Amino acid sequence: MAKDGFSFLVCPDGQLIRDRIESQLTAHALSDGVWERHVYWGDEGLPPKFWENLTLQGLFATPKALIVRNAQNLLTDDWKKLSAALSQATPSSWAFLCLEVAFERGKAKVPAAVQKTPCWKFAAKKGWVWESAGLDERNMQGFAKAWAEKRGVNFAPSALQTICAALPCDATSARNELEKLALLADENGVISADTSALGDHSAELDIFGFIRAVQSGRQHDMVWRKVMSSQSANDGLVFQFLGMLQRETRMMWQLLTGEPVRLPPAVLQAKTQTAQKLRFRGIMRMWDLALEAEKGIKSGERSPDQAMEALIGGLLALFSPQKQ
Repeated sequence: MAKDGFSFLVCPDGQLIRDRIESQLTAHALSDGVWERHVYWGDEGLPPKFWENLTLQGLFATPKALIVRNAQNLLTDDWKKLSAALSQATPSSWAFLCLEVAFERGKAKVPAAVQKTPCWKFAAKKGWVWESAGLDERNMQGFAKAWAEKRGVNFAPSALQTICAALPCDATSARNELEKLALLADENGVISADTSALGDHSAELDIFGFIRAVQSGRQHDMVWRKVMSSQSANDGLVFQFLGMLQRETRMMWQLLTGEPVRLPPAVLQAKTQTAQKLRFRGIMRMWDLALEAEKGIKSGERSPDQAMEALIGGLLALFSPQKQ
C-alpha cells in the first residue's frame, strides 16, 4: 500500500496521534534507513526549514517525516501557503498535520479555515484524514488489548473490563497505569483484575491548567498529588512536562512584551492575564525553576521525583499571596 502524500490527524489526544504516526511510518518502513523526524508547533508558526524540507530535495535527500503539532493554531495565511506547498511536496517528505481539537456530538471541531483549503478537501477525498475522538469507555478495551498484545501479556478472565473501567481516558496515563499492572503479572504474564496499583485519575491536568490551579491558591493539594503521581510513573514524562512548561513560560513572555501569539481568543485572554499577574520577574523565576529541575536530573544531582518536588514547591511559593 502506497503512503499518503500527506496526512491529517484529527484527535485531541497527543499520544494517540504519536501512536498513529509511528504505525504509519512503520507500515512504510524504508529499506535503506529510517524516517528522519522533524517536529513543529502550529502556535509558533512554520520556520523556513519546514518549507525547505517539504519542497526541496537534494541528490541524496533523507526521507523526512514533518510533524506539525497543534496545526489548528496556524493562521489562515499559513494554511493558504501550506496548501499550495503540499501540492509541490517532494516524494521524500511526508507531512503529518495534527489537528488536536475537541469533538462535539461525534464530530471534530475542525476550524472552518482548514476545511476550506484545497489540501483538506483533497485529503478527505483521498482518504488521508484520520480521526479519533480519543479514549472513552467504548474503545478503552480495544486500546488495552492492543497494548497487551504488543507487551506480550494477557488479562485474566473478566479482568479486562474491570481494569478498563478504572483507567483514565488519556492514552499516556492509561498506558502508564497498564505498565504498573504488567509489573504485577504472574509468571505466565497474566494480569489479574486487582486495580489497587492504579492511581487516582479523577482529574486530568494540562500544563496551563496546572499553572492556573497553582495560581488560584485553592487547589494546591490536588495539584501536588496529580503532577507527582503522573510524573513518577515514567521519567520521560518529567521531561515532557518540563518542555511544555518552558513553552508556556516563553509564550507568556511574548504576551507581556507585546509579541504576537497565535491562540484562540479565549485562551489568549486567559494567558495574557496570567502573564500580567506574573510580570517579568515571575516569568523569569518560572524559567529558572524549570531549568534547575532539568539540570538536576541530567547531572544526577536529583532524582526525577526530587526535581519535580522542588519545581512544584518553587511554583507554589511563586504564586503564594504574599508574592503577588
